[in-house]
Amino acid sequence: MREDHAASTLPDEVRVRLYDQALKGARIGAWECELETERLSWTQGVYDIFGYPASNPLRRASIVDLYIDESRRNMELARAEVIRCGRPITLDSEIRTWRGERRWMRLSINAAREGGRPLRIFGTKQDVTADRQAMESLRQQAETDPLTGLANRAIFQARYRGIVNDSLNHGSASALVLIDLDGFKELNDTFGHLAGDACLCEAALRLQRAFQGAGLVARLGGDEFAIILRTPTNPARIAHVLEQTVMMLSRPLFWNGLRLEVSASIGAALVGRPHRRRIEELYAEADIALYDAKGAGRNRVHLIGDEMQSRVA
Repeated sequence: MREDHAASTLPDEVRVRLYDQALKGARIGAWECELETERLSWTQGVYDIFGYPASNPLRRASIVDLYIDESRRNMELARAEVIRCGRPITLDSEIRTWRGERRWMRLSINAAREGGRPLRIFGTKQDVTADRQAMESLRQQAETDPLTGLANRAIFQARYRGIVNDSLNHGSASALVLIDLDGFKELNDTFGHLAGDACLCEAALRLQRAFQGAGLVARLGGDEFAIILRTPTNPARIAHVLEQTVMMLSRPLFWNGLRLEVSASIGAALVGRPHRRRIEELYAEADIALYDAKGAGRNRVHLIGDEMQSRVA
């Protein structure tokens, strides 16, 4: 009974201090906006989230400009909806602080009404940047190959389905390309797994640079890479680009004082029209093309869906 009584009779300044400490620990601040004048009021926690000097005037137009474009649109829509119907809304928004740092915050919006008329909106803002970064890290771990940082097989297949079913762009994939490093096993056996890993990472880096913006590059496993090629679309141009890719991948890599050399064989299946082909069917065709390229002497490109076959010396 004594403890309960003591807790209920804490001095006001102690309760305020504990409350402020709890909000600061949770990185939460409170805010409100008078609708008629758009006058803003913030607690210190909101100033901290925005990195905004407390001495600066609070003008709504200036604060809204700190929201990243998509978050700004979503925030304005949510704000209008709360004012219209009075139901509270919570959403995550990305901002750029007054000093230029990007952060995520969880924004809650409620409305105070009088006689059915909204007078002000209010709520809380909580810094959730660490949570969003943790979620992004988990997503990347689930979607990327841990050695090279490329997309893994699962995300490669999912992205392919998304690309070929993109009705707005009428299907934007032009070819499915499989790449196998020739001589990789011998290199791995001769120089060890660290040298092999360095070779795989260098091949991934070269492919990323070569196809940036032109397709999705993935490592399917081992020394096998794949590309969902968007451009070019002309078969002759595709063949030329892939021939250049073979030459690029065949350049030696210098690692720990060693000259490491591998070449590459490439098989590609042209998507053609209609675009909605099962990935299993297209993959089987590209695999046959890769097998033909290796069987013809390696260091080659072979396309299925066109009669072209080329060799790079």
